[in-house]
Amino acid sequence: MLISVDRLIDFAEAIIGRGGGSREAAAQVSRTLVEANLTGHDSHGVGMLPAYIEGIKAGQLHPAATAEVIQEKGPFLLVDGHQGFGQVVARQATEWAIAHARKQHLAVMSLRNSFHLGRLADWGIMAAEAGFISIHYANVLSPHSLVAPHGGRQSRFTTNPYCTVVPATERHPLFVFDMATSTIAQGKARVAYMKGETVPDGCLIDHDGNPTNDPSVIFEEPLGAMRTMGLHKGYGMSLVCDLLGGAFSGGGAYLPERVIDGRIINNMMTILIDPDVFGSAETFFGDLDSYTDWVKSAEPVPGVDAVLFPGDPERKTRVERTKNGIPIDDGTWNQLLETAGSVGLSEAEIEQMVSL
Repeated sequence: MLISVDRLIDFAEAIIGRGGGSREAAAQVSRTLVEANLTGHDSHGVGMLPAYIEGIKAGQLHPAATAEVIQEKGPFLLVDGHQGFGQVVARQATEWAIAHARKQHLAVMSLRNSFHLGRLADWGIMAAEAGFISIHYANVLSPHSLVAPHGGRQSRFTTNPYCTVVPATERHPLFVFDMATSTIAQGKARVAYMKGETVPDGCLIDHDGNPTNDPSVIFEEPLGAMRTMGLHKGYGMSLVCDLLGGAFSGGGAYLPERVIDGRIINNMMTILIDPDVFGSAETFFGDLDSYTDWVKSAEPVPGVDAVLFPGDPERKTRVERTKNGIPIDDGTWNQLLETAGSVGLSEAEIEQMVSL
């Protein structure tokens, strides 16, 4: 089905509000989730709501929690999210990091114990709009490990994302590079599973370690695993995210004793850099413009319209979905309806919110 941006926000906000979130938290979370759908990242969009409500019911997501500064040392900042909504505590933590960077040209912020952060790009964009280059390393402590180490057939960690965002110039929009260190994000496997579709080659292995395109191996026994992107290179990057995002913050790298049902905890290291720290921002952004033009001037291969820069696909999808509505597959929609009913929303209330 297709649903307009505003109606999807209203629906998500109602589910979160009835599920235990405050009005302010419900507004922040719903808008951030729908932003992911709007930019084409359905894996991090409203399809996460059932997991959020499950987390609240399990006592693993604390909907009233806010972030707390644990330590400050020069440009360094340690923040605890107290298992609150990631969309709430990460915004607070990023605001504090921006304030630090404005004073010292640099901020290194470690956020631990946040429930699902959503897209790291959200926090990178927030920093870039304040004028800072940002780098993010995050890990995930979820009920099940998902990703196998290179050469292994059993999962040992999760999709551990990495992100860098660079401020816009007068001629070019934000550079937004946000990726899972697995070949695809877990949410993209979930979307394919809900649609009854396969995933591309090289993304998954079954429980015997053989390549497969069937996403059910991530959700049904016997479990298989996801693969790291770029083979051993993505494997190494995933370990870096677990160590810098998780272990350094005190939230911990992925280990079995840290796994609890209903919990999706993210830990994240964020580095903010003032592009004018050496008084050379004008030169930097001028070079960025020239470099962007040069890279995108490459002739596209057959079947490709044009060479894109990180962030371009999301901007294109935003325009299309703002105009035409956001597509929600039947499996995800049925899950959302079930979740809405579980928090007390009636069929009439849902119909009033989502009907055109």
